[in-house]
Amino acid sequence: MQAKTKRRIKGAVKLLIILYCGIGIALWYLQDSIFLQPKKLKAGYAYQFKQHFEELNIPVNENEVMHAVKLFPADTANCKGLVLYFHGNKENITHYADAATVLTSYGYEVWMLEYPGFGKATGVFNENRLYSDAAALYKLAAKKYAADSITIYGRSLGTAVATELAGYAACKQLILETPYYSMTELAGAHFPMYPTASIIRYHFPLYEFLPQVKVPVTIFHGTADGVIPYKHAARLKPLLKKTDVFITIENGSHNNLAAYELYNKKLDSLLQ
Repeated sequence: MQAKTKRRIKGAVKLLIILYCGIGIALWYLQDSIFLQPKKLKAGYAYQFKQHFEELNIPVNENEVMHAVKLFPADTANCKGLVLYFHGNKENITHYADAATVLTSYGYEVWMLEYPGFGKATGVFNENRLYSDAAALYKLAAKKYAADSITIYGRSLGTAVATELAGYAACKQLILETPYYSMTELAGAHFPMYPTASIIRYHFPLYEFLPQVKVPVTIFHGTADGVIPYKHAARLKPLLKKTDVFITIENGSHNNLAAYELYNKKLDSLLQ
């Protein structure tokens, strides 16, 4: 009886080890599909934005193209400035059209960068490529707008890209919506049994970039965020300057902060 029990225990342990290793291997090979949800668009796809827009395509090399969309306010003659917008991990620029509508309604021009492998942007998704594309977009923006009229805005995945850029690029302010401490820390929260720091290819260490930002920073995060738990964003608080603002939206989730009066009132003051 004891021998049979031991065999069962050994069998169960082996099964657990196999499952653990199997999930770990899957996490390594499938991490792009787990953490990224891109939706590609054909080069000839016709955008259906509510406002006037222009597409921007810049060759990165012989095979890859950086893509962005410029969206304009109704009164272009009295444009208040520019918002460089770095979106989240879902689909492509079209998924964030509502955000562009809100920002242009304040009288700002909005430039949305597409990520490699998303929408019309070609190439392979790569952390350093995102940083370099953001730098290239800013360089173009600085030719048209003065630094004190450029706002850098990051959403979810894009918060690290926005923060890295704001750490050295002259601008008016940095706005972060649903940020995270780092991608590896966030992955660890979803897969606590695995050494995600070694497995995950993308680090996006926002916590390293934030102390380099000298301009005013405003952070929005909801307490009911199931994608990036509130506690991950809260870890950024000690890294903020005394004049920076961390706005907690009670019961706000990952995708609905714009539905809250607190978010809109603060955005009014930031973009007035």
